[in-house]
Amino acid sequence: MSGAGAGAGAGRAAGGNSSGNRGGSERYDTRKKGEDVRTSNIIAAKAVADAVRTSLGPRGMDKMIEDGNGEVIITNDGATILSHMQVFHPTAKMLVELARSQDIEAGDGTTSVTVLAGSLLNQCSNLLL
Repeated sequence: MSGAGAGAGAGRAAGGNSSGNRGGSERYDTRKKGEDVRTSNIIAAKAVADAVRTSLGPRGMDKMIEDGNGEVIITNDGATILSHMQVFHPTAKMLVELARSQDIEAGDGTTSVTVLAGSLLNQCSNLLL
């Protein structure tokens, strides 16, 4: 899909004016691209939430994290797990920042906030279908 959108934009930038059908498909591609971006954002945030979800509560599992130096950390603290994750997606980074803000303000609840945000986004994705 990105190839079709790039080709349509290149034709317009060069001054080429094609038939109205191409403009209609470009509009469809733009709408579809917006849906794809929204879905990508939800999936990225849910992935971060799912990474810490199993460490929540009294029966929460410990996570073993190995950093680049080979040092191993075993924890079930959501703030520690999220601070050691290498997150590149902008929406997933926002979720990590949300947990960091929660840790600064309240000192606790980082896992709960992350899981709650992931669950809300999951429900949003169900409503968007």
